[in-house]
Order: sequence, then structure tokens, then C-alpha cells
Amino acid sequence: MNFLSDNAYGAWSEIIAAVTAAADGPAPSYGADALTAQIGVQFERIFSRRIMAFPVISGTAANALALATLSPPHGAVFCHAEAHIAVDECGAPEFFSHGAKLIGIEGEHGKLTPAGLATALSHHLKGFVHHAQPAVLSLTQSTELGTVYTPDEIAALSRLAHEHGMKVHMDGARFANAVAHLGVSPAAATWQAGVDVLSFGATKNGAMAAEAVVFFDPADARDFEYRRKKSGHLVSKMRFVSAQLDAYLTDDRWLARAAHANRLATRLADGLKAVEGVEIAHPVDANAVFVWLPDELAARLRNGGGAFYDWGPPAGGRTLIRLVTSFATPEADVERFVALAGGRA
Repeated sequence: MNFLSDNAYGAWSEIIAAVTAAADGPAPSYGADALTAQIGVQFERIFSRRIMAFPVISGTAANALALATLSPPHGAVFCHAEAHIAVDECGAPEFFSHGAKLIGIEGEHGKLTPAGLATALSHHLKGFVHHAQPAVLSLTQSTELGTVYTPDEIAALSRLAHEHGMKVHMDGARFANAVAHLGVSPAAATWQAGVDVLSFGATKNGAMAAEAVVFFDPADARDFEYRRKKSGHLVSKMRFVSAQLDAYLTDDRWLARAAHANRLATRLADGLKAVEGVEIAHPVDANAVFVWLPDELAARLRNGGGAFYDWGPPAGGRTLIRLVTSFATPEADVERFVALAGGRA
């Protein structure tokens, strides 16, 4: 019963087959191959507009290189205080932007609000030489706490950012889960709501090592190609990364697999909240469940084979834990975990 992360599970059979097929015969290197050209077509299809897409092999690279392209070294990047770029990327956004400052903003359930952003902006005045200059708003979708911004929420935040001359970046490591939850088009969840650049994640939802940076206005891509090369992310055999993305996007498999993970997370939350002493900490929109458990129950679940992360130290005899479901999580594991929590296994 592995609920540590969606990274814990492997890759789709279709993606393995696509990589194997890409190994048949020679092809141009460094992204000049037909498969890499094809994923550009695929992204234009799903987003219903002209874009520029650049494959990379990690979400950290996608985020850091995108933000470095959008922000000068003296710029400020506004994000949630618990955003992955602020907490889990070892300073990569600051490093690749040569010093841009991340400004963490608190927000309930992992989400920013226009009021919170406005307050933060009031402390970083445009044109004031003593302040880092507002450059980028970065939104995580779905958030680090498993919640999802609606298109209207994204639009309100984007509007405020654009009024201050900023660009809007979306960290979409779990973008598929967010779109599957919203039931809207990828376009409605991004550029139509004001997003300028998307770090499009595939690895957590079944690829081996495949992400992409998608610029909705090609002019914003500027020197991204050079940054990607300088950072070591222009892969020589790029067709193997592109093959994964091509298989991922074909026939909207990416949304179907994400919907499976979301559905299991909802079942997990519904089952656990009926157990005495258990409290669901945040709305379960995507594929992550954050739940307060009595410490003795957490120990029993681990002893019974459950694997999950604590999301902070114990407090008052309870611990906040995180449970993540994936495209390949067995339904039987969810049922067994809930039964074990309720003392029925």
C-alpha cells in the first residue's frame, strides 16, 4: 500500500513501447528529430493555439529555466510559501536566474488569493531601487496541498499580476490531475485564464523522465534555448524524451490516467473521514489526501504495510500525513488501507 508519492510508480506500457520504437534506426540529435516536432503539434492541439514547447527531463529544470527566462536577476518571483519552487528545489530558481528573489505568500489550503498577492506587492514597489522588482507570479496546479485553482481564481490572480507588469508561470507537475478535476479544456485552465508559461509535467503521471516548458506567447521564450543548453538539459537523444510526451498526449491518455488517481484519492478520503479521530486537513481536489491521524493509528497503518509521509512533526497526539495516489495505484490498496484504518483488517 504505497501512498508515498505518484513518483513511486513506474511508467505506462504505451510510453515504454514509444521509447522502444524510437530506438529503431537513426534520427537527428538535439531535438531536430520528427518526434520532437510532433510534440509541438500535439501541444498546439490540446491548447488550441500556437505555442513553443521545449522538452526537459525534470520538473525542477522546467520551473527553474522558465522562471529564469521570465525574471531578471533583480526580479521578484511571488509564489505560495509552500510552493515546490520555494521548498523543494534546493534554490534552483534563484541559481538559474542569477539571483531572482522568491517571495513566499501564505494562503489557505495551498492557494494564493488576490488580497494576499496585493499585500505582498505593496512591499515590493515597482521602480524603487531598494526593492526586488516584481517580475513573475508562479502558481502551482494542483497545489502542494492537493487543491486546485479554478479558472476564475487563476484569472483573478493573473489579472492582478499583469496589471503590475508581471508574467504568470504555472508549475504543472500535476497539471493532468488538475485538468481532470476541473473538467475544462487545458486552454481554459491556462492561457485563457492569463497564464503565460506552463511547466507541463508528465513524469508523476506515468512518464519515465519527461516534462516540457510551454510558452503560450513564443516571444516570451526569448533565450530559453540557450538557457536549456547551458544548464545541461538539451538532451542529445531528445527523441526519447519526446517519444514519452507524444505517447502521453495521444488520445488524451494523460487525462484518463490522472482521473483514475483522483478518483482513488477521493475514495481514500471518503473512507478515512468515517474513522473516529481522523480529520481531513484540506479539500481533496486532485490525487493527494492530507489527513490528521492519531499517532497510534498512524503506527498501526505503517505496521500493516501502509507507506506514506508525515507532513510535519506530531502535535497533541496527532500527526498530519500525506497520501498520494497514482495512475497505477491498485484499488484494492485503497480498500485495504481504509479497512485497516477502521480496524476491519
